[in-house]
Amino acid sequence: MASIQRTRNIGIMAHIDAGKTTTTERILFYSGENHRIGEVDNGEATMDWMEQEQDRGITITSAATTCYWKDTKINIIDTPGHVDFTAEVERALRILDSAVAVFCAVGGVEPQSETVWRQADKYHIPRIAFINKMDRLGADFFSAVHEIRDKLGANPIPLFIPHGAESAFSGIIDLIGMRKISFEPTSYGSQMSFEEIPQEMQGLAETWREHLIDAISIHSDQIMELYLEGDDIPEELIITTLRKITIERKGIPVFVGSSLKNIGVQPLLDGILQYLPSPDDVPPITAHHEKHDTDVQIHNDPDAQPLALVFKVQHDREAGPLCFFRVYSGKIKKGSTIYNITKKKRERVNRLFRMHANKPEPIEVVEAGDIAVAVGFKFSQTGDTIGSEGHQVLLENVDFPEPVISVAIEPRTVSDQEKLKKVLDMLMKEDPTFTSKENTDTGQLIISGMGELHIDVLVTRIIKEFKVDARIGKPQVTYRESISAEAACTESFDKIIAGKENQAEVTIKVIPQRIGAGNSFESLVSKKDLPKELLEAVERGVTNAFKSGIRYGYPITDIKAVLTKVGYNELTASELAFEAAASLCFDSACRDAEPILLEPIMKIDVMCPKDNVGEVISHISSIGGIIETLESKISIEHITARASLVNMFGYSTKLRSLTQGRGTFAMEFHHFAPKSS
Repeated sequence: MASIQRTRNIGIMAHIDAGKTTTTERILFYSGENHRIGEVDNGEATMDWMEQEQDRGITITSAATTCYWKDTKINIIDTPGHVDFTAEVERALRILDSAVAVFCAVGGVEPQSETVWRQADKYHIPRIAFINKMDRLGADFFSAVHEIRDKLGANPIPLFIPHGAESAFSGIIDLIGMRKISFEPTSYGSQMSFEEIPQEMQGLAETWREHLIDAISIHSDQIMELYLEGDDIPEELIITTLRKITIERKGIPVFVGSSLKNIGVQPLLDGILQYLPSPDDVPPITAHHEKHDTDVQIHNDPDAQPLALVFKVQHDREAGPLCFFRVYSGKIKKGSTIYNITKKKRERVNRLFRMHANKPEPIEVVEAGDIAVAVGFKFSQTGDTIGSEGHQVLLENVDFPEPVISVAIEPRTVSDQEKLKKVLDMLMKEDPTFTSKENTDTGQLIISGMGELHIDVLVTRIIKEFKVDARIGKPQVTYRESISAEAACTESFDKIIAGKENQAEVTIKVIPQRIGAGNSFESLVSKKDLPKELLEAVERGVTNAFKSGIRYGYPITDIKAVLTKVGYNELTASELAFEAAASLCFDSACRDAEPILLEPIMKIDVMCPKDNVGEVISHISSIGGIIETLESKISIEHITARASLVNMFGYSTKLRSLTQGRGTFAMEFHHFAPKSS
């Protein structure tokens, strides 16, 4: 097994259409993992192995693969770029040590680039950047570098600059070795040639070499001295300094190329090895020791107790659930029993695999710092910690945003009913942003997700992949309920159950909170006036009522419930009575507190040609949207706006017709606001 020092766990992240999957395909080709190149446009990409990914030409799930470059094992997660699949990106970033951010040389820093960048910041992930698509019309490397600095607040340090652009793009100039690198087209770029920098590029190369030395000399006294004295700076010193800067997240080495034209990918692979951290280089992660109720540091030690995080569950028709996990300490062996610390259940590791996209390679053991797939787990799902029963330490769980769009789904036949419920349970295990529940009034099954594309993909999987014959309703907005005034209520519960009298009386005050504050419960009644278990029963009654709505049955948000008074008789008091009284009291108080309906407001990013910007802005205004910013780029306009989700249904079709199919947009949930009548 490759040593930890010779391992890299990286993610490929970017905006949709920046060329992530094509870049990964080239990495697999040059590292010998693939014998031929698969193209996204032909539906042949190794990493886009799902039928829908091939049909749509986009990445939906974060595929995991392993390849080797110069004796170093690289575990790659190719993450989706579409905002509806943000959860896939979040899951992948949680368990990675570093990432390659791919930017389009034409679009520069696009809306979803900013979203994934913020997610990577959240998990303190070192990054290098690859500016792709230099062969495209409108490509501008230097503009993209400026946008990385201005829009992302990063410190980009170009290590290469392009030789030419658009159709004249013919190679890259290495600013460390001060040479031109060309890639032989007949060998798909496998053969590289190194030449002197052409005369016309000499001045530009020297200017950017100065920028490079200037940027790194701040972090190295040795380089500063050599630079001031006019001496040559050894390449090795530049590389080790850049590695330190990258791992400490003080700078972003920038690479350039065109994955489609097979230019610039091998230097990027070298950069992954030279500048990105191995599992040993990243700081220990913090976990929570349940028994001692303390935080503990988990070091990357193969000889310690086993501890791993399940970051993805994927269903396989023959093998059942495939659990993707990252090992943080110890070893996990094939055939062993492991403990699911989150679920408090034992699991058996029937088989272990290393994944090459969707092609598994059986392995016997997986060590700290590595990523693998287990077959045989019955209870584990995304976010669960697995480890040793004697060392119950919980790794941080992954938080996912709540779904904002729902559709009704019903099987056409009784025989499909049970099958549908099983498929929905399985999909919820795979995707934490997908939920399914039964409407108690109508008996309908309601499924919810992050956006129209997300729901569309899931519905297509249910019908095509799992062969469930089902009818689908129209998309519906998932609203929330809240209150706009304070109110208080007193409620009594008095029933004889199984021959025993159960009595309780509670007074609860409800107070509206600012939008986005969430729900909370507070008790002004002390444990001297009411036993702890009865106080907990009151809290349980209120928190359960948060889910059931006030008037329409939508989840409740932004309400503070305060228990102000209780009526308590120790002879007749019971947990059941206090829980029921609290639930009824909370409902009554909310109905008296001027309840309001809240609707999801979405942040919209539209990219459209300059010729169509007027019609696009006019249409957004006509559906009640508010334009926030308008930014001009070389060939496109970038509009940001906010609009109600209910008015955005079918927007992709409308945008296509307004821009002759040239416009694109991304949409993500921003906040809930009172519904306009």
